[in-house]
Amino acid sequence: MITILARLLLRPEGKTEAQLRKGYGVLCGCVGMLLNLLLFLAKLLAGLFSGSIAILADAVNNLSDAGSSFVTLLGFLLAGQKPDHHHPFGHGRMEYLSGLVVSMLILLMGFELAQSSVEKIVRPAAVDTGGPVTWILCAAIGVKLYMAFYNRRLGRRFHSTAMEAAALDSLSDCAATGVVLAASLAGRYTALPLDGWGGLLVALFILVSGVRAVKSTMDPLLGTPPSAEFVAQIQDLVLSHSEILGLHDLIVHDYGPGRRMLSLHAEVSASQDILELHERIDHIERELRERLGCEAVIHMDPVAADGGVTQEVRRRVEELVRCIDPEITIHDFRIVSSDSFLDLVFDAAVPFHFRLKDQEVEETIKTAVQVLDSSYRAVVNVERSYT
Repeated sequence: MITILARLLLRPEGKTEAQLRKGYGVLCGCVGMLLNLLLFLAKLLAGLFSGSIAILADAVNNLSDAGSSFVTLLGFLLAGQKPDHHHPFGHGRMEYLSGLVVSMLILLMGFELAQSSVEKIVRPAAVDTGGPVTWILCAAIGVKLYMAFYNRRLGRRFHSTAMEAAALDSLSDCAATGVVLAASLAGRYTALPLDGWGGLLVALFILVSGVRAVKSTMDPLLGTPPSAEFVAQIQDLVLSHSEILGLHDLIVHDYGPGRRMLSLHAEVSASQDILELHERIDHIERELRERLGCEAVIHMDPVAADGGVTQEVRRRVEELVRCIDPEITIHDFRIVSSDSFLDLVFDAAVPFHFRLKDQEVEETIKTAVQVLDSSYRAVVNVERSYT
């Protein structure tokens, strides 16, 4: 259905990725609202007819899902706005915020359902579930499976946390309605008061999915490192230019889908013409924008041309540092003569989860360099890697 509606309403031919993302987001939000409202009405009638608290709670859950779909729709509409002087980086993070609101609604409904279910366990009442109720619940599971399928497929295609949160919510609803269906069938053929327990299991499903959805939407808002695949793409593109000898201090800022900014330091030979290098750097920045869809700022770090002496010493220090831990990297390496030593000045980048403190890393490297050659003295700046 989504594919047919997209062809009729969106006409995807010739549209950019950003336009398709916004269009599919709005379409999925509208379809989600319609389907959830229909499910709410059907389950409401079934719950009132049968007297089942689990079915009524499941109906209210679908009403909450309709509100969630509206929030998702609103998030895509706001995120699709162009940058302005108040928000020069665009409004892409509104999609993350809408996903967070959806997650909070899921948690709220989970708590409400748990409370109602406990009351039904304490004071059980007779439940009358006939054939029509069973068919309504089965149809609801089928509809929710379809919603989970298209939300997950489009969420992965457009890397949308809001769509993926909606897919997770739909799968949780399938499990919840399945538990309600099982409890209603068991209550029909046995004398066991399982309606309240079924509702409580539904609440647990919803709460777990809500916590997961909160995490998936909070992470990009708080700031997470870029994926290893994206870092590799950047490195391959930049280092494909022979003028670039190395890169470091890569930082990626995520301002929402399609709005990534990055900065990095590129090592170049100090003997080359500065104007030619500047032109090459500008070209690489344009290439990053065109091929990876991100704005880039590249800082040039000149590497001294001294017949390879500095590079040979650097190679030896790199081997030594890797013996301490293979995750440590060095950059901005240079040799400076002092009164009685050759100072090896460089930065050492360590990951955030590293087992040693910065001061311990610094002292370990200094001691190792002194052992390497007594005429060397390490001047180390320890920093944390952002990738």
